[in-house]
Amino acid sequence: MDTTTSTDLPATSLKTDESDKAETPSPVRPPLRLMRQYELVERVKAYDPDADEDLLNRAYVFSMQAHGTQMRASGDPYFSHPLQVAGILTEMKMDSTAIATALLHDTVEDTQVTLADIEKLFGTDVAKLVDGVTKLSRIEFQNDQAKQAENFRKLLLAMSADIRVLLVKLADRLHNMRTLHYIKSPEKRQRIARETLDIYAPLAERIGIEKMQDELQDLAFAEINPDARDSIVARLNYLREEGSNLAERIRATIEKLLASEGVHAVVAGREKKPFSIWRKMTRKDIGFEQLSDIMAFRVLVDTVGACYQSLGIIHNHYSGIPGRFKDYISTPKPNKYQSIHTTIIGPEQHRIEVQIRTEEMHEVAELGVAAHWAYKQNSQSHDGSEYRWLRELLDIVEHAQKPEEFLEHTKLELFQDQVFCFSPKGDIISLPRGATPVDFAYAVHSRIGDACVGSKVNGRMVPLRTELHNGDQVEIITLKNGTPSPAWERFVVTGKARARIRRFVRIQQRAEYIALGRAILEKLCKQDGIDFGEKPFEAVFKNFQAASLEDLFANIGASLQSARDVFYTAFPDLKRKTTPDKIPTTLEQAAEKLKGKPTTKASSLALKGLIPGMAVHFARCCHPLPGDSIVGIVATGRGVTIHTQDCETLDSFRDMPERWIDVDWGEGQAQDTTAMVGRLTIVVTNQPNSLGALTTIIGKNNGNILNLKITNRSVDFFDILVDVEVKDTRHLMNIIAALRANTAIISVDRTKGR
Repeated sequence: MDTTTSTDLPATSLKTDESDKAETPSPVRPPLRLMRQYELVERVKAYDPDADEDLLNRAYVFSMQAHGTQMRASGDPYFSHPLQVAGILTEMKMDSTAIATALLHDTVEDTQVTLADIEKLFGTDVAKLVDGVTKLSRIEFQNDQAKQAENFRKLLLAMSADIRVLLVKLADRLHNMRTLHYIKSPEKRQRIARETLDIYAPLAERIGIEKMQDELQDLAFAEINPDARDSIVARLNYLREEGSNLAERIRATIEKLLASEGVHAVVAGREKKPFSIWRKMTRKDIGFEQLSDIMAFRVLVDTVGACYQSLGIIHNHYSGIPGRFKDYISTPKPNKYQSIHTTIIGPEQHRIEVQIRTEEMHEVAELGVAAHWAYKQNSQSHDGSEYRWLRELLDIVEHAQKPEEFLEHTKLELFQDQVFCFSPKGDIISLPRGATPVDFAYAVHSRIGDACVGSKVNGRMVPLRTELHNGDQVEIITLKNGTPSPAWERFVVTGKARARIRRFVRIQQRAEYIALGRAILEKLCKQDGIDFGEKPFEAVFKNFQAASLEDLFANIGASLQSARDVFYTAFPDLKRKTTPDKIPTTLEQAAEKLKGKPTTKASSLALKGLIPGMAVHFARCCHPLPGDSIVGIVATGRGVTIHTQDCETLDSFRDMPERWIDVDWGEGQAQDTTAMVGRLTIVVTNQPNSLGALTTIIGKNNGNILNLKITNRSVDFFDILVDVEVKDTRHLMNIIAALRANTAIISVDRTKGR
């Protein structure tokens, strides 16, 4: 980028108060050269001749002066950050208002400039966008997660009014990720990278900006799991060296084939990104060699008809792989993405993926929402609420009670793997993979979800917890006075459904607490010979920080407030009884009895569906982990043994249904500090450091080896059985994927047996 040389400034001007800004000086390196003012204007005018040149010039100068001598951790002038963000947006061909917002987006947060100043100097549109991107950095929150949730909530509301807020924020996050290595704190880098992977990369996917999504994921992956990424990159490099000009030969063969059939097409090869490879290895529980789409080829043609003609030609000459065909032209993704995907045994008998699309579809795939931007059509709306996924996130904002809960549901809603189902009228509903008819009902409308009592899939009645698949036609059966079942929360996968169910449960619990609190006060009144009435308590509810009398009753019912304190505050003339309180003694006695008693792993993990105090054991035949589908088997004198639902041992209990208990993992199992045991069967090469690589990878992924046994050895390979302490299924799958990425490991499988 053409720039001007920056000057050295005092270290005291370093920025240190922002989570995604650098915070410590970097090693000495050549000074950054900044893009000149006229160069930025020329960039924008190259694709938008009608750009507001005056606005861009004023925003450039104002931002540079406002940030003054502030410096980033890299040692660069702080102004370089908003300028780089603006540069990223010019690559996406954004309008002048968005570019100006990028230049000004940190002025309100990090300088003395106010939002009123921005509105006065640059207009209402720019001020609204800057306000939408600005974080809530000056507000105190209970914890970092609550702060993150509130910041994201504000971003969400702002981008629903104008989607350009999201585009500026994504460009801001992309540049911060590019400079993440300047932050010294590993914990801080990990947190920022995890936030990027959980929220910002999925948001880029949802608005269709594939290029930005890939870079955000790769930068975050490099920070979160550098060893796994390095292993995958090394394997990709090896494939390139081995294949030499293989990709070019395949590309030329396909292009020549299409030309011989009268189809003008441009064919280009592409390589799957390291994070995409890692995610697929983890999700599908397969090794690197089993991936079929590491090498893919993109066919660009002129018309939709030519897309289907090209597909016919390719399938006529090469064998297609069953189950590996997707038509996103007739059924576009929610982010407007359109293309045909097919996997074939292609030229030279190589298994490859082919993507077929028009030039216009390709532009949408690369730039997403920005491909249709306002500089092309000034009357185009910037309203983000036209996106269904964004409306669903807004619904979660409305119904989630706590910031942390909102963030959890949002992450659920941003799952990328989707299935497409149809309503009886033929409307397409996109859902996360693993979704159920209850998720479908809530996706159609919140009221339909609340009133759902049954479902038909492809004309057949099915349980509400049935997993839906691509192409299913789903009919929801409702009841006028139907209400959500708390049990639904155990199997729904969409954030919207979970938020609505939890809201109903909270309302139901509140009603019960109110009734209980009222009954407790009625009993106290009766004991003292007083007719119960609400007026005495209405006069005192504010004394107990309650917003209303009902809130006071609810607090009493939930044991958050002493009923006697409320009673004697309402009736101060009554003589307070001073009967000795036996509870502390009872608690002390109970504590003495429990003192020294060990707590088992089984008892420390909460399980739904069990009677409190019931003895619980985890079966050694299948080693169930939080995240597995489980079932309980009652054994006389031993309590309940927990098995995975696919455990072979369960066959011996098929004729004893009375011993089966429907159980599930309780709330917060993922955060539970209790370690569980996962068993792995691993085949490693018989060469120096293979065993060292195995143990190092497990350790770096926070696994603890409890037992390691070599079960078979040969000249070339060792078969090893390893018991690893992990938190849950996801933790174990991450370890498996990390092992598979290493060249010394031949195969890794989870073992379900003794």
